[in-house]
Amino acid sequence: MALLPPPPPPPPAGARDPVTPEPWASRPPLPAQPLLRQEAKEEEEGEETDIQDAWGTGTAEQRRRGFGEAAEPADSAEEGQAEARVAAAGGSGSPAGGAGGDGESWRQLLAWLQRRQPQCCPCAAPLPRSAAHCCHGGTKMAALAYNLGKREINHYFSVRSAKVLALVAVLLLAACHLASRRYRGNDSCEYLLSSGRFLGEKVWQPHSCMMHKYKISEAKNCLVDKHIAFIGDSRIRQLFYSFVKIINPQFKEEGNKHENIPFEDKLASVKVDFLWHPEVNGSMKQCIKVWTEDSIAKPHVIVAGAATWSIKIHNGSSEGLSQYKMNITSIAPLLEKLAKTSDVYWVLQDPVYEDLLSENRKMITNEKIDAYNEAAVSILNSSTRNSKSNVKMFSVSKLIAQETIMESLDGLHLPESSRETSAMILMNVYCNKILKPVDGSCCQPRPPLTLIQKLAACFFTLSITGYLIFYIIHRNAHRKNKPCTDLESGEEKKNIINTPVSSLEILLQSFCKLGLIMAYFYMCDRANLFMKENKFYTHSSFFIPIIYILVLGVFYNENTKETKVLNREQTDEWKGWMQLVILIYHISGASTFLPVYMHIRVLVAAYLFQTGYGHFSYFWIKGDFGIHRVCQVLFRLNFLVVVLCIVMDRPYQFYYFVPLVTVWFMVIYITLALWPQIIQKKANGNCFWHFGLLLKLGFLLLFICFLAYSQGAFEKIFSLWPLSKCFELKGNVYEWWFRWRLDRYVVFHGMLFAFIYLALQKRQVLSEGKGEPLFSNKISNFLLFISVVSFLTYSIWASSCKNKAECNELHPSVSVVQILAFILIRNIPGYARSVYSSFFAWFGKISLEVLVSQRSKP
Repeated sequence: MALLPPPPPPPPAGARDPVTPEPWASRPPLPAQPLLRQEAKEEEEGEETDIQDAWGTGTAEQRRRGFGEAAEPADSAEEGQAEARVAAAGGSGSPAGGAGGDGESWRQLLAWLQRRQPQCCPCAAPLPRSAAHCCHGGTKMAALAYNLGKREINHYFSVRSAKVLALVAVLLLAACHLASRRYRGNDSCEYLLSSGRFLGEKVWQPHSCMMHKYKISEAKNCLVDKHIAFIGDSRIRQLFYSFVKIINPQFKEEGNKHENIPFEDKLASVKVDFLWHPEVNGSMKQCIKVWTEDSIAKPHVIVAGAATWSIKIHNGSSEGLSQYKMNITSIAPLLEKLAKTSDVYWVLQDPVYEDLLSENRKMITNEKIDAYNEAAVSILNSSTRNSKSNVKMFSVSKLIAQETIMESLDGLHLPESSRETSAMILMNVYCNKILKPVDGSCCQPRPPLTLIQKLAACFFTLSITGYLIFYIIHRNAHRKNKPCTDLESGEEKKNIINTPVSSLEILLQSFCKLGLIMAYFYMCDRANLFMKENKFYTHSSFFIPIIYILVLGVFYNENTKETKVLNREQTDEWKGWMQLVILIYHISGASTFLPVYMHIRVLVAAYLFQTGYGHFSYFWIKGDFGIHRVCQVLFRLNFLVVVLCIVMDRPYQFYYFVPLVTVWFMVIYITLALWPQIIQKKANGNCFWHFGLLLKLGFLLLFICFLAYSQGAFEKIFSLWPLSKCFELKGNVYEWWFRWRLDRYVVFHGMLFAFIYLALQKRQVLSEGKGEPLFSNKISNFLLFISVVSFLTYSIWASSCKNKAECNELHPSVSVVQILAFILIRNIPGYARSVYSSFFAWFGKISLEVLVSQRSKP
């Protein structure tokens, strides 16, 4: 049985002081291993070299758990001590150390560390100087615990495990939503008319679907050549006014309230009428009967309802309720007949606020209203036998009134905000199936598959089938390659058969993955499997996730491979955290909060700034203007978007950012590729070429200004075929002009910055060594101060914006201030250039895909 080694003897005279680091400890600290690794090989190689002196040379799996074989001893005594240490730690081959004994093994390991002679810890992460020369157990234990904890997280939480968790979560959610749809039904119109809740004070959220807020132009476009009739009492009249104000906000509530009120927009050919029939009686029946007999005068939409006058006239008696039931029974067949060719809605009565009712209305109680509503629902739903009634119950106004009736002025009529919500619900019920708005999924049927969508589905299905065939063939081959026992020797032998992986199989596997991803996108965006909800902004829904990802980003930091300004790791990190912030911005609906909106505009501009900086640097240094480079970049930018346009049946301009960076890439390419082609190699021989390049950039700036202030010329260029097919949205290119104009100068700024930086770098003006400030100390401190002040000044200005249109007008000229300030703050200090966040950098490598995926959903 191995015993623990005896305490070491005291150091002899003249020996190295324990506080002084050993020669091996003065080596540069080894970089910490990243959290997110795509290849297991990189993980194993990284662990083979990291803190090996502290833990020995055991396998990677052993070192992940803190165990392993000690370094090879020089003699048998040292070998015995090493075995004792392994035995004390649990042993790499012991059951406790290998399975289920991690807790006890950690305690033994920490106890062994405390018994070891103090020495400088070979921690993987760089420590402060005072800590590096400290031999006390506290610093050593903290550093080793940090690295071991990080290593454990890396082992259990990797890219592969994250993908598996995400897949399991998606499957569980899909199963839950599918079960809910099966149980509760899949009619989003019924949800819109009968259920929902308030998000905040005035935002109504229907159950499981999104409600679009219609603008004047959209409402007129939907209701062109339509006739809408409201028939009922004063509550229906209020709903009529709110509905008309969606079409014409200047329409005034005036005239005799107890008579018919017409409205007509002759330009849009829209006619909306209110017919005063406060009771369900013979008068209302005669009006409805006329519509059933005259197909010309019959409205396209009929909104009816009445009860409070009946309660008031009959003083809330049971005779009044009986009369109401008889009258509504007589008109129910007429309404059902109208509902076969028109949309008919019966508005149930809203509750009242009894404390505010006047004396002549005290008999109108919520109990009486509920009784009248039950009678209407029972009779209208039973008007047809063996089928569901075509008359739709508009009961959602009851839910709205329950939350807002306390704000009523007289206890009977709803406040204006509640009436506007009910009117907007009516507009969604009728217009969503006509205009099909992106953010209005209620009452919108699943769009039929186009021919190109069917072909894409067949292609991906064949790809998945082909890959499964290859997989089954290889699996059978693998089974035949299992070890077999030699009868003579009793040893296992392997049939060495290496099955090569063909390029066709790799291609099919890629298409298989792409097909599954597209199927998921389609289920989220175009199908009604998952419940959808309107965005509602709160400060907590935006800033709490921001703080969370910031903590993760700071935790996973590493040393950069190079310390140049805007090196690859740093730009990946920059794009990564920007895309995560933009993702949170879109999910939380933070565009309604103007300060956040203006800062997000800077992030979008920063992405375009990197487009100008990166492509200019490549062409300036490489001088590669070949068609291969152009096709490579265009394919990289547009492949995913083109596939999404096919699968989702979306226009190219719907994913507006990809057309934006594509056009800017072509602008950069044409600017630099046109004669004379000026590259760094040519300019180094003669400074005159630098002025020639600046002249080119000047002409580019003039061209940008001309297009920015000449909307007509811009629209004529992009309205030409075939450009119009790519850049039109809803029949015009205005949206494209607005998006392009919003960040029109920032790509030019990125190109100019790249030119100045590369010129200074060539003349060795910058100090880009590890840990060195970019300039001299005085200049660096001065530029840092100016950068911080500029950064904060822009943030203060953006936070004080009152009007989005005015701020958007200034944004193209001032956004570069905060971008340059960030670059200088991030790169002037040498220690800041020497580290980066591997967490953010991983997302930065797929930043384009992250951004495009956000546009795949409303």
